Order: sequence, then C-alpha cells, then structure tokens
Amino acid sequence: MNQASIGVDVGGTKIATGVLRAGELHDRHVQPTPETGWEAVLDAVAAQVRELQARHPDATLVGVGVPGPLSSDRTRVKFAPNIYGFIDVPLVDGLRDRLAQRVVLENDAKAAALAEAYLGAARGTESSVYVTVSTGIGSGIVLNGKIWRGRHGIAGEIGHITVMPGGPVSGAGLDGALEAVASGTAIARDASYALNRDVTTAEAFTLAAQGHPAARRVVNQALKAIGVALADLQKILDPEVFVIGGGVASVGDPFFQGVQAAADEYAASFAPVTIRRAQLGPDAGVIGAALAAGQG
Repeated sequence: MNQASIGVDVGGTKIATGVLRAGELHDRHVQPTPETGWEAVLDAVAAQVRELQARHPDATLVGVGVPGPLSSDRTRVKFAPNIYGFIDVPLVDGLRDRLAQRVVLENDAKAAALAEAYLGAARGTESSVYVTVSTGIGSGIVLNGKIWRGRHGIAGEIGHITVMPGGPVSGAGLDGALEAVASGTAIARDASYALNRDVTTAEAFTLAAQGHPAARRVVNQALKAIGVALADLQKILDPEVFVIGGGVASVGDPFFQGVQAAADEYAASFAPVTIRRAQLGPDAGVIGAALAAGQG
C-alpha cells in the first residue's frame, strides 16, 4: 500500500497513533486514554487524527484498532472490557461525525496480525496466525494477505476456545477458556494462590526458572495449554507460521521453549508447528490499523 494512512491503537491506558507511509511508521504519538466514557475517547482520537493530517495532508485513510469484539459490519465496538464506558460504541459513525471522513474499524489483535504479516515476523508468507499473550489472549488469522473473519466475524478468537471444561471462568463468562487458563492474568492468579501471596506474572516466571516447584508447575501448565491450542490450530488451518507477541511472550526463551515443546508434542506426526517471535512490538497495533484502513 503506497498511500499514506493513519493508524490509531486504542487501549485501556493509552491511545497510540502514527502515519504509515511506504511501510514505515512516522510521527508516532502516545497519549493517555480518557477515563470519562467513550465520547471523550472518540474526541481524543479525532483531535489527534486532525493534528496528524495537518502535518501529513496525504494521509487521508484512517484505521482504528480497539480491543474486544466488534459488530459483524465492523462499525460498532460491542464491548472493550479494559476501556471505561466502552459498551456498544458506535465508533465508525462517531468518528465520521467528528472528522467528516470514512474510518475503518478493526479488532486490535487482528490489526497486529495484519502488521506482522505484511511488515513483521510473518512477512513473505501466505498464511499466518498471530497470537498475543498478555492480560488476555487475542489472535488474528491472515490468509492470502487478508484477515480471515469467518461467517460471523469471530474467526481467530483463540483466547476463548475451551481448553478446560469446568475450569476458571473468563471475562466473557466462559468456563475453561484458554485466556482464563494461560494468560498473564491467569498465571499471576494461579501463582498467587499456590504461593499464598501476591505474585506477578514476571515473578512467576523468575521463580519457575529458579526451580520453585509450584511456580514451575503453574508456568508449565499455562505454556502447555497455549502449545496444545497451537497444535490444534495447525491441524485445522495448517498455517505456515504462528507469530506470538504480547507482554507474557516478552519473557523470551522460557516462554517460547515451553510453548514450542507442547506444540511439537501434540502436533507430532501431523505437521511441524513453526513459531516466530513478533517483531513489531508496541507499534504493531498502529501499523495494523493503518494497513486495515487501506484494505477497507
């Protein structure tokens, strides 16, 4: 995509924006996410877009990435649990009213999947699955350069697949969903219970590396659950590569070795599971939203 476009990544604590031109991100800006409701968030997004367009008049396309499920026509955010007041938000209409132009809405994990497919770890592949392991677990599927959405727009919701029926209840109200078992939140919860004190996700990994038996079991169970889920997806979709990012994955080797070992075990005799580390870091959401703007 040669035309310059603006990407907006709306998160629970910050709004990141930037201009994508010829595959490079320019003029990146970060500001706190307003905590007074969705109208204030849209006001902040619109103000930043106007500032960027004043400096980059050729950036006429705007894409916005938001966490949480979207309506099937991708005009409304059903809910974004980490953004105050973000329930049934008419984001596309709201920004169109403020900016007097077309805006493309995308789920944040799907936007990051697009970014890694075009400009990151999956560049040059025809099929890839991006997974972010952080507070929750999100993902996106890219086939032939485009996000695969499925019939109802929910394709790729790996964080909500059931891996432990009767297990912990997720934020979506499902028992035993992958993100309720293996996200950063789940690891910290289980480690805190096992050690009978507050334990962060990072500390759980540190203690596991030091050989603490309870912490090691908690971490290993979470990584196994993720690896098994990837092995299942390999059997179903057979993508060329999985790309994993997010705060928990930033632990590095211990994370990737554990996930790869479980994926290899449960996909053995079917197909190799190729896992790569995400390359674009915190810029993935902004880049992906800008790319989504070009795809419509």
